[in-house]
Parts: sequence; structure tokens; C-alpha cells
Amino acid sequence: MAKKGNLYELTKGIIKENPTLVTLLGMCPTLAVTVSASNGIGMGLATTFVLICSNAVISLLKNIIPKAVRLPCFIVVIASFVTLIEFLMKGYLPDLYDRLGLFLSLITVNCIILGRAEAFASKNKVLPSILDAIGMGLGFTLSLFTMGSIREIIGTGQWFGMDLHLPVTMGMFIMPAGGFFTLGVLIAVVNKIANKKPPQQVGCANCPNAKNCPSYKNEDNAKEAAAE
Repeated sequence: MAKKGNLYELTKGIIKENPTLVTLLGMCPTLAVTVSASNGIGMGLATTFVLICSNAVISLLKNIIPKAVRLPCFIVVIASFVTLIEFLMKGYLPDLYDRLGLFLSLITVNCIILGRAEAFASKNKVLPSILDAIGMGLGFTLSLFTMGSIREIIGTGQWFGMDLHLPVTMGMFIMPAGGFFTLGVLIAVVNKIANKKPPQQVGCANCPNAKNCPSYKNEDNAKEAAAE
């Protein structure tokens, strides 16, 4: 992975491997807290902080942590930084802390963070792991900010508390249905930008090694028996 360069690790999470809009991870906070732009930024930056710190520590300890207890150790590291960011937000940003509520604690089990720890930080050096975390965190934050902005503007006619004096608003956008609709549109737009093609049909017949595969031969035999 390091051969692709540090710039790639830093930027891949913004569009190409966006954790929310491409790999579809972290859906709970994405749908739950994005009723406003400020909520989206707050949750995104909190998650990015935990992601950077946990990736760095896990990368440093990757050769020390026994494989048998790898995942529990990852969760302990992540939970420690989640507790730290909760204390900081409660002390310095109490309003935002109250709005995000339980979803701050749930950062501990956010599949984006645990996924990057397992798939990347545990296999790479510290610098690429930090850059990977920054890129993924930035992509997550941008996704939540965009969703929050769209829902807040259309749903309430405001943005960061400023009245935009829109002639018409649609309250549905700050409800769960509006969250799903906005998410679906953003996923479609991002996949169009990233030139993501729909998955082709998967099966033994499409595999280049099909003729040498026992499973394919058994499948062929079953089809012949059914035809008879």
C-alpha cells in the first residue's frame, strides 16, 4: 500500500473510497445526527480525531498485540480516545455535546474506525496510517456536513442558524425519510463522479479458472442432470 504514495493515502477517502458514500459504513450517525450542518461537522471531526489517534497507536503496537486478542485490544484503544473527546466536548462545546448525545459514545463501535484499524493500521507504518485516518475522516466529515447542510437548508430554511428566507421549506428533510432520500441522492452523485460501474453478474461461468474448478464441474453436472 505504501507504494501508492502518501498523497494517495491522504486523498483516497474523499471520493474514491469515501467511507460513507462509497463503502457505506457508519450509517447510524450519518442518518441520525445530520439534521443540521453543525451537527455533521461536530460528529465528523470527533470521529476524525478518534480515527487518527487510534490508527497511530494501533500501528505502533501492531507487532506487540497478540493476534488472539487483536480486536478487543483495538476496541480498548478506540474507547480510550472516545472517552477523551467526550470529556473535551462536554467541557468546551456543551451544546454540541448535548445535540450529539449517545452517538458520541457509539463512535467506539463505528465500523469505519474499527475497519481502518483492522484493514490498514494493523498492517502499515505510522505515517501512512495517520494519513489514511485523515483522509477517511475528512471524507466522513464532508459527507456528514453535506448531508446536514442539505437537510437543514431544505427542511428549515436555515444554515448554521442563519435564516435564508427561502420561499418554501420541506420539513420532511429533517425527518428520517428525508435523511434516507438525501443519502441515496448523494451516493448516486458520488458514484457517478467516481465512475463506479454496477457489479457484473457473479458466478462460476465468469471465472477464468472455471474449467479447472471442481465446483464448476459439479455445477455443470447438476445442470445436465436437471436437463435430463
